[in-house]
Amino acid sequence: MDPTTVFCPNVACPARGQAGKGNIRLHSRKDQRFLCTECHKTFTTTTGTAFDRLRTSAETVTRVVTLLAHGCPRQAIVVACGFDERTVAAWGARAGRQGQAIQEHLVEHPRDLGQVQADEIRVKTQGGIVWMALAMMVKTRLWLAGEVRMQRDMTLIRRLIERVRRCAAYRPLLLCTEGLSSDVRAMRETFREPVRTGAQGRPRLRSWRHISSAQVVKRYVQGRVVDVERRIVDGTPARVETLRRRSQGHGVINTADIERLNATFRERLASLTRRGRALVRHTLTLQHGMYLIGSVYNFCTYHASLRLAASAAGRRGIKRTPAMAAGITDHCWTVQELLSFHVPPPRWTPPKPRGRPSHALKLLIERWCS
Repeated sequence: MDPTTVFCPNVACPARGQAGKGNIRLHSRKDQRFLCTECHKTFTTTTGTAFDRLRTSAETVTRVVTLLAHGCPRQAIVVACGFDERTVAAWGARAGRQGQAIQEHLVEHPRDLGQVQADEIRVKTQGGIVWMALAMMVKTRLWLAGEVRMQRDMTLIRRLIERVRRCAAYRPLLLCTEGLSSDVRAMRETFREPVRTGAQGRPRLRSWRHISSAQVVKRYVQGRVVDVERRIVDGTPARVETLRRRSQGHGVINTADIERLNATFRERLASLTRRGRALVRHTLTLQHGMYLIGSVYNFCTYHASLRLAASAAGRRGIKRTPAMAAGITDHCWTVQELLSFHVPPPRWTPPKPRGRPSHALKLLIERWCS
């Protein structure tokens, strides 16, 4: 137990999320509990993780979550392990919330994406349908974002593109989607920035430079694809081809990579299976399952197309996960490492000043905001 490697998880503490500042002390080595000298609150080593306040051992919970993340039916886990179905569902929800926190903390950071592919999945529910939209980075096969909504409308697409923008640096970008008009409009309205001129009023919005978009429109006859049309909506053909070749290599404009990711989600989430009997009761359950499978796919699963060639003859290539290929981590995580990762809360910001700040507030700002 090293106090210098942990931080205070109390959201009301000005020292929250900052490690190695000398404010953490050992409170109980037996109970693995720390004390924050700033807010005088104690916390354990599992506070802020998926194992917080669980009586079951971390190994057992990890085993159950691993089975859920790889498509094992919940009823089979109940019969094999002897747990109540509600307990297994609660552990899956915990893992989903943990995966969402890790996704927002580690993946949603600006990086050179190159090419992004997006698609929507139709999900059956009890008495209706919902839509799940996914986006991925083609070069590293990294799952970037996902959104769940009752309708396949502009709001769903815009929320997805907004999450993609959080992951995108100000670099040339190609977005490939299917023939939904909302995709192009959402991209044009999202990838803009205000032009500050110093004048009063709302600043003018200017689109990002070198943003291109393409669509793959499929025509079906009796449930079979009979024709595929590839359209370049924004950008010149030369720029689109350059971006596609850098991230994809040989081939043509397509959405094959996001379709393969959809197949992974359909394989591991029973409610996404076509012509299956598993139905979604609540959209929040679908969202938790999406983040669980997506985070395990990004950090804990080797991808065959990301293997690096061996430098010496006779040696096998280096296997990589999408997170390793994107430079987020340097090794393949275990599921227990994923569930026990401490996501720091947002840094403390001083309150809005009203009058002259006190001496105590000045000391807090000097120590925790510098």
